[in-house]
Amino acid sequence: MSSSPIGSATSRIDARLKVTGGALYAADNNPPGLCYGYLILSTIGKGTITAMNTSAATSAPGVLAVYTPFNPVKLYAYGGDENDEFTPPLQDANVRYYGQVIGLVVAQTFEQARDAAELVTTSYAPQTPATSFPGAAKVPAASAATVSQTYTTSMVHHHAMEPHATVASWTNGHLTVYTATQGAPLVVSRLANALGVAGGNIHVINPYVGGAFGGKWGNWAHTPLTAAAAQALNKPIKTVLTREQVFTVVGHRPMTSQTVTIAASSDGTITSLTHNGTASKSNSSKFTEGPSTVSNITYAAGSITTNKSTIDLDIPATTIMRAPSEANGSFALECAIDELAVELNMDPLALREKNYANTVPNGGKPWSSKHLAECYSTGAAAFGWSKRNPQPGQVLDGDWYVGLGMATAIYQASRSNATLKVRLRSDGTALVAGTGSDAGTGQATVFAILGAVALGIPVTQVTAQLGDSTLPTAANAGGSSSTASNGSAVTIAAQAVITALIQAAISTSGSPFKGKSAANVKWKNGNLTSGSTTIGFGPLLTKMNMAGVEATGTASKTTTAGYSYYSFGAHFCEVRVNKWTAEPRVSRLLSVMDAGTIVDSKTARSQIMGGMIMGVGQALLEGSVLETSGRIANANLASYLLLVNADLPHIDVTFLNYPDTKFTPIGMRGIGELGIIGASASVANAIYNATGKRVRGLPITLDKLL
Repeated sequence: MSSSPIGSATSRIDARLKVTGGALYAADNNPPGLCYGYLILSTIGKGTITAMNTSAATSAPGVLAVYTPFNPVKLYAYGGDENDEFTPPLQDANVRYYGQVIGLVVAQTFEQARDAAELVTTSYAPQTPATSFPGAAKVPAASAATVSQTYTTSMVHHHAMEPHATVASWTNGHLTVYTATQGAPLVVSRLANALGVAGGNIHVINPYVGGAFGGKWGNWAHTPLTAAAAQALNKPIKTVLTREQVFTVVGHRPMTSQTVTIAASSDGTITSLTHNGTASKSNSSKFTEGPSTVSNITYAAGSITTNKSTIDLDIPATTIMRAPSEANGSFALECAIDELAVELNMDPLALREKNYANTVPNGGKPWSSKHLAECYSTGAAAFGWSKRNPQPGQVLDGDWYVGLGMATAIYQASRSNATLKVRLRSDGTALVAGTGSDAGTGQATVFAILGAVALGIPVTQVTAQLGDSTLPTAANAGGSSSTASNGSAVTIAAQAVITALIQAAISTSGSPFKGKSAANVKWKNGNLTSGSTTIGFGPLLTKMNMAGVEATGTASKTTTAGYSYYSFGAHFCEVRVNKWTAEPRVSRLLSVMDAGTIVDSKTARSQIMGGMIMGVGQALLEGSVLETSGRIANANLASYLLLVNADLPHIDVTFLNYPDTKFTPIGMRGIGELGIIGASASVANAIYNATGKRVRGLPITLDKLL
């Protein structure tokens, strides 16, 4: 291989399959004799089911079974460390939130199951649910300049292109599951507990995932319920959630109320920073957010105090969603920094530079690698920040007020233990394989690139296999850790398979290297060489009558001690707000990111863009409306608004590309979460600069600007 593909714009290796419809997602699997499940959801926010009349449903055409708390399939306690609900579905008659799974209809067709579900009538003994989410109190302070404000964020939902789906079938006591998940091992372990079967009897397959963002981490109710029903009926069953069901069955980002108090001297030096973060928590799940934690590591300050609290509510499960804690927390912190700059009559970027943290605040550890200052300067120059008018509401372009805003992005880099396999095949190709999930991020392409680099062969000669629980246990897709974890394992596995090939070559009949010392046989760019003999691994395997040779490699989550590992970035945003209607529109977006070595610039850019887009959506459109009954009033994609192409401008993303070799040998860090952190604040700050109106609650709908 003449040059390394690392950093180049490599097209996704599975792109053609996906755009031509050849990639099979969970719901695309149709085993023989397939039946269909349809969920029944509760219509009160809290209470007890006293009766469910299923007679009309059970006698409806094609219906095979109607499962309820009064006719349940048996499920056991989940056990372990869960990011979903405490209680398996249908195991009691308690209703813990509006939209809880209380039944499953199984029929011969989807339409029959859906229509029969409408025939089930449910009686309740209702109770009053806890649905009120109060704001947090302000914390007083005194200094040359002080800001103390409360910021709120709404309940936000995962809405991936691929809806959650599970297809389950049993053969001789063995379960095969096709399901949308961020990690096949997660499903195996949780289903083993829920079904009371050995994990070795469960085979989970998910080679393609159409988006996840944290929403496909949990073992949501439809998966164990479908598997148990398939076992009870001895038939394969497919259950696909509707868009409306996704709002309550599979978790959401919590709402928050955060009070940030910052005091600074007249030159902009922050003397104290207090961030109190309160987040909603479901009584049905354990997950909690700590939005204030972002203030512990972003800016230098004389003192930093952060507090975390939760309010328990009778609502659907709160769970991880892209940059859990940081996405919400950065909105409050970065808006407060902007407000402090106004109080000081200081440029917001200059204030951030003034309080640049050269070591980790609240601890003093050195960063493994930090180039945030260059993110600021590079972004400001490219965006034209110096032309920003510091006086809000002064720039008018026709009927539109124009404003500029910016914010900092910071996210911890982490690694997990990961094992992957590399197989060299007689057709001259290599396979990189592990349980890891490609949730649309390009993980399969990264596998191929790193495999190609480690083997010294073109990327076109490498394929990837992911999402199968029978493969070596790779890192799951979450926490921006997949590439750093799995990529390191690919490199180790590649070295191991080269060693295995050399051992085979010196000991196998038909090999031109038989009888030679392993020390005298070298690998270079896909060839074995000794003396005047050079042969590619494909022809060599053919000569040895071997289909392939393989080896695994394991990378530890352990990193170099004594450092803190983070990725950094700076967002710059231009908005336009209509002077007559107050409609806000984002007209320019630019981000500069310091995320270590960038393996594939094309997929990496897409990841940052995706995070930025989610941040803009959170800023301007997204937010569920929770009624006092516990019902989500806008639980559909007509009323819950998502960004579309026409809502967004061209987005510029620049990577500094400084390797962090203290973190990984190749120097890469994760980026999946980084793009959303600070993005919503950059929009809010730009809106203030455009209009002079400071909106501290998301989403910033036009009624708040009138």
